[in-house]
Amino acid sequence: MKGRFVTPFCIGIHHKRGITADSRILAPCSLLLKKMKFFSSNKKPNLRNIAILSITTVIMLLVLHQFKTERQLIRANAVMMVYFALVSVLLFVAFKQQLRFNPYSYNTILFSGFGFFILFMVWNHLYMLIQSINAPGEYDLDLMMFTLLNSAKNYLLLTAPLLIVASIALFVSTIILVTKTKDYLFHNYFGLFLPVLVVGGLAVLVYLSYMRYKSGGHSLIGNLFLNLFSALYLYFECMLIGTIIADILCANYRPEPDKDFLIVLGCGLEKDGTPTPLLKKRLDAALNFAKKQSSKTGKEPSFVVSGGQGADEIQSEAASMRQYLLTQNVPEKRILTENRSTNTAENMQYSGNIIHQKMPEAVIAFVTTNFHVFRSGVKAVLANMKAVGIGAPTNWFYWPNAAVREFIGLIAANPKKQVLVLVGLLAFYTLLTILNEIY
Repeated sequence: MKGRFVTPFCIGIHHKRGITADSRILAPCSLLLKKMKFFSSNKKPNLRNIAILSITTVIMLLVLHQFKTERQLIRANAVMMVYFALVSVLLFVAFKQQLRFNPYSYNTILFSGFGFFILFMVWNHLYMLIQSINAPGEYDLDLMMFTLLNSAKNYLLLTAPLLIVASIALFVSTIILVTKTKDYLFHNYFGLFLPVLVVGGLAVLVYLSYMRYKSGGHSLIGNLFLNLFSALYLYFECMLIGTIIADILCANYRPEPDKDFLIVLGCGLEKDGTPTPLLKKRLDAALNFAKKQSSKTGKEPSFVVSGGQGADEIQSEAASMRQYLLTQNVPEKRILTENRSTNTAENMQYSGNIIHQKMPEAVIAFVTTNFHVFRSGVKAVLANMKAVGIGAPTNWFYWPNAAVREFIGLIAANPKKQVLVLVGLLAFYTLLTILNEIY
């Protein structure tokens, strides 16, 4: 499936209907990224090269450790800087390959989120390399080990101002969201809880660092607790950054006008059974895409309206969406109804079944609110359906709180991979802490 996306560094143009991407402003910014095609490759990214590179680097460091020379630290830092630089390049390549293979993947989050930390490590060892060249007698391998051991904590402290500003923005936007929408459901308060956890975690990190400094840093248990706490915090920060990047990229992707079907995901009705403003924006986004595709290629896609009937709704969401499309002069024969689903996973599963019965090789896009595109794409892939997302605009104050909900949902949906990555990170810092104490 062809398509392109615009650079995420230039989104967020405000207007009365919400956040959108003004093509006139985004045109020069899109040059920062090459034209990207989702689902255009059958080759899954392989990180075997990173594993081989890591083993090779460890062997080189062990060899260097055996030769006590004046330039030992310079060579060791050069090796580490090159290692992390190559890892960052391999992660970037893997990230691009992942978008071409399957953009709606947890790997998209992992590659982008941890990529910033790896770049920090490149800068870290470049700085140490310069210092060791300028003053070779003042530094040794113990200092390099100490710096590596404290990398998670130092990264968190370096990004602390950004985390605090983001937490304040999230807190304020949540207050605005609840005030404007008068929606007092529990999930709308996630944006109040996360800032407390973020700022509280940073406070704990600073306190633990102070206590270690005060005690002289000689306690193995104290050092281990600080390093593992830092690693845990680092993991969640990287995952949150990765989720935001994936959300932005997928929400601003512009599919090619070659679609056979457009799935419109339901999201609640008014008391009178008409679509809510949020659902209308999804329907309007689907209508706009269909109109542009028809005028450009002459190909008119069919609509699959997807959504069952909630306990507080007088009709199914699919029926309400169907009526809305009919009022917009969409022919009845181009509207397919899926009225059994109760969540996004069922939206994709049931809609995919309807489409594939009619056209097994159909080219599909789904339409949902912009902040919901990535997670919906994950559900589509799980339903064995290759479909690209179209993001409908929404008010700016929805974005921060929704991003938190999407992050929590994505983490909770795939606990095995999360545990594997987290355990690996904790094991790495545990090993470093013990080695530092032994040597």
